[in-house]
Formats: sequence, C-alpha cells, structure tokens
Amino acid sequence: MSTDPISGTRSRVAPDGSLPWAPFPFGATPVNSTSGNVANAQAQASIAAVAGKTSYLSGFSMSALGATAGSTVTLTIAGLAGGSRTLLVIVPAGVTTPVNPFPLIEKFDPPLAASAPNTAITVTLPALGAGNTNAMVNAEGFQL
Repeated sequence: MSTDPISGTRSRVAPDGSLPWAPFPFGATPVNSTSGNVANAQAQASIAAVAGKTSYLSGFSMSALGATAGSTVTLTIAGLAGGSRTLLVIVPAGVTTPVNPFPLIEKFDPPLAASAPNTAITVTLPALGAGNTNAMVNAEGFQL
C-alpha cells in the first residue's frame, strides 16, 4: 500500500504506477508447463522461447517414486543467465517409496531469467531406473 502525497489516500498502486501485489510484471505472459507423469523416462517441463521476449522461471516442482535399484540422478535447469543449475535427487530402492526430497518445490524471488531473449528454460529430470512408475516435473514462470 502507498499513500498519495496530495490527497493522503491509501492506494494499491505504487507511486511508479506498478501494482505491488501483482504476481507478474506488467505486460508479462504467465506460462505453466508440465512433463505429465512418466515411467522410467525423462521428465521435462519448459518455459518456451518466444521471439523478442525473455523467459523467466519463477518456480518448479518435482515428485517421483523410487525404482527397483537405488541411485542418484541430477535434475538440471538449463537455459539460464549465468549457466545451468543442478540438484541431486536420491532415488530409493523400492518402487512405491518417494524420492528424496519429496516433493521438491522451489520458488525463485526474483525469478531466474533466460540467458538471452528467445531462449527456452527447461527443467529436466532424467529417467530414474527400471521399475520406476511415476515421475513428473512442473515449471512456472512468464515471458516478458
């Protein structure tokens, strides 16, 4: 909330004209993407490339179950300014046991920008191994 310096009334509009409570910057196009559920296959969600616009990742989530044999895999976020980011995911032995961490939910404030305009941002979880029946990733962000 801001206060108008002349009338003294309170307003949700900031002095610069922005809406401080808005979930996206003015003019942004919200984007959500999901890999859907996959079984022992790569799960990937993307904030697509758009000509003349920059993609931003404001968060992602990942959930999955284990596999016949335990392992570790690397979740990768690619297409970011400054390079890719990686996170270690522990895949337990046991096809009904959740991976660690479960679920993985990350929010970025400020959102992470793509490395350049017209560049996609992808969140990729590799195949988790034989016996895996459920894995998914979701990405949320915007293009501006």
